[in-house]
Amino acid sequence: MTTATKPMMETYPAEINLDRTKLAATIDSLITCSEACTACADACLSEGMVAELTKCIRTNMDCADICATTARVLSRHTGYDANISRTLLEACAMACKSCGDECARHAEAHEHCRICAEACRSCEQACRDLLASMS
Repeated sequence: MTTATKPMMETYPAEINLDRTKLAATIDSLITCSEACTACADACLSEGMVAELTKCIRTNMDCADICATTARVLSRHTGYDANISRTLLEACAMACKSCGDECARHAEAHEHCRICAEACRSCEQACRDLLASMS
């Protein structure tokens, strides 16, 4: 899948104190995870056993919002504050771990939860990798 993230990072006219390729990959992972979590929450709402999926739905919605916000903040570099980026990446990694764990509990019964758990695990790792490169 082709995204505009990397070309946009490459055209940013000022210095970015992060590896632009890694930053773009992380942003793409955040956007993918946000979409997967949103779709998973919606699919859970359509399951006959929706009451058993309440925690999964809530965790999906929280993770989707945190990932989307983190992607937007990481896409802005004018007046960059590394402390804000670090804090958001840490929160996002935690949200992705929680959501991935919750979705994994339902993965055998619901394919959408399996797919979402994979997206969460991938995003958690991308956040941790970018954090490590910031230290």
